Amino acid sequence: MAKKLIRNCDMLSFASGKAEVVPGQDILIDDCRIQTVLKTGTLAPEAETEIIPADGLLAVPGFINTHAHVPMVLIRNLAEDVTPTEWFNDYIWPMESNLTEEDVYWGAQLGIAEMIENGVTCVADHYFYVDRIAEVVEQSGIRANLTWAVFGHEGEAKVDETIDFINRWQGKAEGRITTYLGPHAPYTTSPEFLKMCAEKAKKINTGIHIHVSETAPQVELSLKQYGITPVKQLQETGIFEVPTILGHCLYPREGDFEILAAANTGIAQAPKTYMKHGMGMAPIEKYLEYGIPIGMATDGPASNNTLDIMEQMRLMALFTKLMTSDPTRMKMEQVLDIAFRSSARVMHLEGQIGEIKAGCLADIALLRQDGLYASPKANPMAALIYCMRASDVDTVLCNGKVLMQGRKLLTMDKETIRKEVQSRLKRMSQRVPGTAIAFYPT
Repeated sequence: MAKKLIRNCDMLSFASGKAEVVPGQDILIDDCRIQTVLKTGTLAPEAETEIIPADGLLAVPGFINTHAHVPMVLIRNLAEDVTPTEWFNDYIWPMESNLTEEDVYWGAQLGIAEMIENGVTCVADHYFYVDRIAEVVEQSGIRANLTWAVFGHEGEAKVDETIDFINRWQGKAEGRITTYLGPHAPYTTSPEFLKMCAEKAKKINTGIHIHVSETAPQVELSLKQYGITPVKQLQETGIFEVPTILGHCLYPREGDFEILAAANTGIAQAPKTYMKHGMGMAPIEKYLEYGIPIGMATDGPASNNTLDIMEQMRLMALFTKLMTSDPTRMKMEQVLDIAFRSSARVMHLEGQIGEIKAGCLADIALLRQDGLYASPKANPMAALIYCMRASDVDTVLCNGKVLMQGRKLLTMDKETIRKEVQSRLKRMSQRVPGTAIAFYPT
């Protein structure tokens, strides 16, 4: 792969220890990594270097989606204004019983194309038929941690099937694909099932991606059934003996913070989902006080409706200020640190992604800054958080490869994707009683 030079961009930098925007920067990329970052004009590129003009553009690390169910775009906008219990039992899990491998393939096509357009270069996906998602990741050029979700009633044989998937895809796509085991959640599995998953994860040297403590009733159910919180359950079953990604964790109880701080874990946050379903919000600032990494996430597009990390970043900041009645909370530097460096920690990729600096993987998004809604250009960090939109993303690189330039996708066919997904809508939207893939406890 030829060297690339992103020339004359403004750049979000963490070199000083906190987020700041530095104007007039050149970013030299060699193969899949950033070789150096210098003031524009100080570097004389080799003759064969590909020049990417970036005048007026803002370079940020590729956005990171730390917890998603990407192919759920297939059932986007079909479960609105309902309770979480209704959402699962009457809508989502009956509709997901219609899924075929081919459906998942085209759902992944649509979702990944949407994420690239939104500047997302890395995703932790937790879904079904994950071989087909891996195919799309390989083709599209993004980076992904892929997890095959398993419910407790599916048994050990299903877990072993997902281990076969791990063996097929771990480290593939030039190293862009990593794979974890995926027991769905404590409320859809048993302690024995979780213990078995933990033992198998240790044996094959992989991690676990799991939902935990999404709602207060889930925590109460765990206390009633087992006398301990869902977080304590993960500890006692050995889940925290391997690297983990935790989806949500909105309702920790006393003692949970200490457990999480001692674990090799991070917590994915999807504020739009929580607001839409009236779920509340995790104690993000307290997690950070304990040194527990927080990552930005969308969750599934059937609950969030989009795969837009910029929107999640903005909502996290605003919701924190609202709920604390304190406009000084969640300052810009902290918001951006969570969106990039902390999200990289949640993915267990600290020092590899989440920053634009020498040695990091070349996962970069270039954003236009000339929208009227972001003018005048006074405070680029404030504009990035509170003004700019996913549609401002102009160019996206992952692993040093250009995936989109001038808003044109280079690795995916939008029109074919749109047609294929639309053709599946009628069948996917059917909700036959008694066909749900699992049951959400009431």
